[in-house]
Amino acid sequence: MKYRINLRGVMIPNDYKWVYDFLGMESTCPKDVMDILDKTILGDEVEVYINSPGGVIDVGSEIYTALRTTNAEVKIYITGQACSAASIVAMAGYCEMSPTALMMVHCVSTETSGNHSTMEHTAEVLRTADRALCAAYTEKTGMSEAEALTMMEKETWLSADRAKEHNLIDKIMFEEKENHQMVAGPEFRLPDKTEMENIRKILKLDGDENKATVPEMQCKLNLLKLRNIS
Repeated sequence: MKYRINLRGVMIPNDYKWVYDFLGMESTCPKDVMDILDKTILGDEVEVYINSPGGVIDVGSEIYTALRTTNAEVKIYITGQACSAASIVAMAGYCEMSPTALMMVHCVSTETSGNHSTMEHTAEVLRTADRALCAAYTEKTGMSEAEALTMMEKETWLSADRAKEHNLIDKIMFEEKENHQMVAGPEFRLPDKTEMENIRKILKLDGDENKATVPEMQCKLNLLKLRNIS
């Protein structure tokens, strides 16, 4: 069975969900995701559609982990934006990105007050959180921790092309599935595998006694053209 998860709006804790719903504001909490994943069994498919500016990092981590540990096959599609914590969720499985979508990665931020000791402690906590979250990027892309942290520190915005270059996604949506080989003329095409096999069979030489002459082979090739083998 196939299930769909819409990860839209701000990513918030479960306890905040009723407030956002009451105000008519789009949001996603871990329970929204878990309620669907709990229905799945081995062999099911889950499609996750992301359009979120991000939110609480704990929420992003919980949803990321849930998608990584489910028995279902997970496919993720970035349709609008996958920013901040939402970009972490995008690392949880096979991911495609719309050519018009955006991804943003940055360092964790918070608000605090206090003396210099408090500020220094907060800075260290933030650095630890950055290193923890960048593990999702390194796991997905194969880039080093230093590379991932540099990207986060610069608050990097990525188009689908750039995200693909950095291996943050697996594919850009709507790209053609097949790469067509280029040929010299517009009216010429290369024969496919079936046509080549048919040509081999017709021109097959069983022995010296049946060896075809060049004119005979040319006649057979002309016959193939008339038959328009496919």
